[in-house]
Formats: sequence, structure tokens, C-alpha cells
Amino acid sequence: MKANSLPCIEAFLLLSCFLLGLCVFQARSDEPKKTAPIIGRWDLTVKNGEETYPSWLEVSRSGYTTLAGSFVGRFGSARPISRVDFENGRLRFTVPPQWEQPQKDLVFEGKQVGPGELKGELVDENGHRLTWTGRRAPSLKRDHPPRWGEAMELFNGKDLTGWKPRSAQTKNGWIVRDGLLVNATPGNDLVTEQKLTDFQVHAEFRYPKGSNSGIYLRGRYEVQIEDNYGDEPDSHKIGGIYGFLTPCLNAAKKPGEWQTMDITLVGRVVTVVFNGERVIDRQTIPGITGGALDSDEGAPGPLFLQGDHGPIEFRKLTLTPSN
Repeated sequence: MKANSLPCIEAFLLLSCFLLGLCVFQARSDEPKKTAPIIGRWDLTVKNGEETYPSWLEVSRSGYTTLAGSFVGRFGSARPISRVDFENGRLRFTVPPQWEQPQKDLVFEGKQVGPGELKGELVDENGHRLTWTGRRAPSLKRDHPPRWGEAMELFNGKDLTGWKPRSAQTKNGWIVRDGLLVNATPGNDLVTEQKLTDFQVHAEFRYPKGSNSGIYLRGRYEVQIEDNYGDEPDSHKIGGIYGFLTPCLNAAKKPGEWQTMDITLVGRVVTVVFNGERVIDRQTIPGITGGALDSDEGAPGPLFLQGDHGPIEFRKLTLTPSN
């Protein structure tokens, strides 16, 4: 080896050590973001004066160092969060309004108060400052396949036995007419008195042109029902889990025709068979959809029929619970 080659080797080794140290430093500086305890799904409860309503948040990694996520407010669907700032146990993000102007960006701030607890304040799209609390959402994983019990009819074809209106302050427009369960005057949702965990439900329904309804599973996850005949499939359209899961095809019939939907929910895993087509096959529902009764995902909940949008008729609603 030539003597004059030694300085080059030494310079190369010094540069290599410097780059290695830089990489270690960068990895360590990124570690808090990579392992941020805020990552995951959170069931939120928002307090507006004396009233509370459910909400939901998911924080995930976007690339190596950036946190992003998804947010569900009181109504509507999941909205993407482009960036979640999290430092020293505090988080902050903004999301644009999903309705028309002059609404403003929603500003969300909070902090950790325990390993699985958050609390904070938000300024909603109308400028109202509200408080909120959050708990880490349960996984809802089951350790064995369901064992199905006896099928039962939720609608007896005669009256509203087993059902109640969601709001006592809003007129109930649900009636029984000619053996059908009819949302004759839209304005109120209809909720089962029975609360459910894992189940299968068979529904037969029809709606007029342009109508909109839905079936909420455990009162938290909406399977969309809407006049979308001929449209491309979308999570916000018929057969989808609203804002989350898109059916593989649009199996809808024309308005005015009778249609069937068979839904199986086990934990978070849902299957939807629509007019004989398996349009959602054992997919995981991330969280609650807008309009949910509550955000207590680990608790049993009712079935409810959305009635505040448009008219719909049901001729059959059959429930098979798990044992």
C-alpha cells in the first residue's frame, strides 16, 4: 500500500463514522414519533353544554416521521387528517368542513391523561368551543367463531312492539300499514329495545326514487340504504359501511322494487350480502359512523333504522343473535 493512500482511507473512515452517527441520531430523534402512544383508534365523547354526542379518531403513521389520521364528527363520514402534531403528550390537528361554507376548519386539541385516556377541547365548524374525552377503542376480536341462536322476527307485521323512537322530542313518523313497517313521515329514527352483541340480520325493504335511509348495527355502524341504482360503488352509497367500507359492486335494484340485505357482524368484522351478492366480505369496521347513538364500542347496542332522511318500507326484519 502506498503511503499517500493512508490519508484517503482515514478520511473515508471518518466520513463513514460521521454518517453512521447521523443515522443513529436521526433514528433516535424519530423514535418518539414512530412509537407515539397516540397512535391507534379512540372513541370520543364530546360535551356541548348539557348535551353530549359521540365522535371518533384514528391516528396513524404517514411515512417515517409524520402522523396523520381520520376523524368522525357528530354527523357525516370519516374525514382524513393530513397531519397530527403530537409533542410532550399533547396533540393538535385541523380538518376542513365537510358541509357548505361559511363553516370553518375544525380545530382539535388535547392531551394524554392516562395510558388509554385523552381529554381536550375543540372548536367546531360553527366556531363553538366544546370539551371532549376519549378512550382507546377496543379491538373487539373474538377468540372463537360465533354459535348462532334461534332466529326471531323483529317486526311482527302488526305494530311497533319491540321498537321505540330515538328521540322523544321529535314526532315519530314510523307506522304499520298493510303489514309493512313504514317511515311515513321522515324525521325520527326507530330503535330496537333489545341490545345486541354479535348477530345476523335479514332485511327486506323498498324505497321511492331519491330516498335515503340506513341500518345502524349496534347503533354505531351504518349500512347505507339509498337510491343509487346504476351508480359506481362507493362507501357513501347503498351497501357500504358509511364512509369506511366500499362494496365490491353496486347490486341495487330500481327504486320501488323489493330488495334484500343480509348482514353479519362479529366484533368489528362485517359481511354484507345485498340482493344475493356478497358485496362486503369479512371486512373490519374501523370505528363509529356519523349519527351513531354512542361511541361505547365495547358495549352491546341496538339495531336502528334511519328515519330522518327519506321514506322507506320494510316487510321483514329477522334477527339471529349469537349465543
